[in-house]
Amino acid sequence: MALNRSDVVAGIAEHAGLTKAQADAALAGLQHVLEAALRGDTPVRIAGLLAVERSHRAARVGRNPRTGEALDIPAGTSAKITAGSALKEAAKA
Repeated sequence: MALNRSDVVAGIAEHAGLTKAQADAALAGLQHVLEAALRGDTPVRIAGLLAVERSHRAARVGRNPRTGEALDIPAGTSAKITAGSALKEAAKA
């Protein structure tokens, strides 16, 4: 079962000794900082937790898997998120 935003906020509040409103404000602040950094093409690295950066993809030709017809896929950007060492270790446990 996946955690949703309210589960994450409750966990942060309990672990950090904050109210749920304060934890939600902190999570919203983190989201704002990450969005602003991505818009500015500035990588964010939180040691042990994660790294977030803007990823650029070149235009390319793809194939429709059903018909085999060639398609032009335009260039684009997306967010690339990489787990930090603490998250990688937690995933192994």
